[in-house]
Amino acid sequence: MVQRLRLRYAKRGPLRFTSHRDFARAFERALRRAAVPIAYSQGFTPHPKISYASAAPTGVGSEAEYLEIGLQAPVDPEQLRVALDAALSPGLDILEAVIASEGSLADRIDASRWRLELFEVEPKAALAAVAAFNEAQEVLVERMTKQGRRSFDARAAVVRCIVTEEADLPSGAMGVPCAIIDLVVRQVTPAVRPDDVLSGLRVVAGLEPPVPPRVTRLAQGSLTAQGDIVDPLDADREGAGIGGR
Repeated sequence: MVQRLRLRYAKRGPLRFTSHRDFARAFERALRRAAVPIAYSQGFTPHPKISYASAAPTGVGSEAEYLEIGLQAPVDPEQLRVALDAALSPGLDILEAVIASEGSLADRIDASRWRLELFEVEPKAALAAVAAFNEAQEVLVERMTKQGRRSFDARAAVVRCIVTEEADLPSGAMGVPCAIIDLVVRQVTPAVRPDDVLSGLRVVAGLEPPVPPRVTRLAQGSLTAQGDIVDPLDADREGAGIGGR
């Protein structure tokens, strides 16, 4: 392995329903189609050198998914981005490629920012539910895990949960109310996902959207003391190829 590249990619539209396993398969096919000189692990069953960082759940859109690849030969990051983007289906979009600097990509990610679009929910109702959630010391919710049904606190990991006022409503929301929640959550164990926070809003205030909310990850990275999220590729960008659409 002579070069490591870090990529940011998006899951958009219907492709948000692509599972992580299905994306991994599609990405490996794209590597072959684009003739990327991917490096492989040693041993009897070599695997391509690909590592993923905190993949979004199935059914959730994202503008900020990250992965790292190891290469057998150096390539131009922007040319690789364009080739991989063309080899993937529209909606699985490679937004950026940079040469990796020192350190682990995973170590730069400890929080995510999410946008929750609650169709057919009045903003006033969402404001009241969010206020009750934020005031609570603890909000216990249940979720089925590999170890069975588990109860845990959905409140402690939440850094910010606010109802935003936006002039541009999401497509499909014209003529119906739509509350939009801006959510920042720390990475903890067990992970607190947006659907856990929605369960928490139901627990504290009885808020239950009549149709499935649309959830999009807007950013992930390291959390500052002010509650902002630092892009994990910031430290890699100097001298690297940057692109996107």
